[in-house]
Amino acid sequence: MSDTPKPDAPVTAPASMFSDCGDRPCPEPVLPTATPEQAAALTDGVRMRENPAEWAFVRLSKLIEDYEKTLDKDEEIGARIVGLPGDGVMQIEDVGFWGPDFILFLGRNGEGRPVRLIQHYAQINVLLDARKKPDERPARRIGFQLSELVEKTNPK
Repeated sequence: MSDTPKPDAPVTAPASMFSDCGDRPCPEPVLPTATPEQAAALTDGVRMRENPAEWAFVRLSKLIEDYEKTLDKDEEIGARIVGLPGDGVMQIEDVGFWGPDFILFLGRNGEGRPVRLIQHYAQINVLLDARKKPDERPARRIGFQLSELVEKTNPK
């Protein structure tokens, strides 16, 4: 039996790869249209991280989950990422990082072929957008899965 994960299996990172910044709370985002409660919900329980790629991943995960709350049942998250070939659009299936400096986007291009974007945390520019899901399956939500990973590894 092989230890290679199945292509559809979620990627999970061991807790040992995450740094701990102790009791430093996450600063709240400044969003002109958000209520104080909405801004606080994005940072609920999140602690800062020393690893810049991990810290970018944690906040990106929260922003993806928050954006997915606005989608209807027939939409899922996509992205237009500066630097991708063609129209720069990909369907995001998962997000990860490799500290101290890379954010990883895994997904599919417009033709449905697998793509992996490796982006330096200091150069990340992602426009989240809604994409119609394929008719044969329910819409996939990755934000909750990403937030679960963040929570499992979040310093207490």
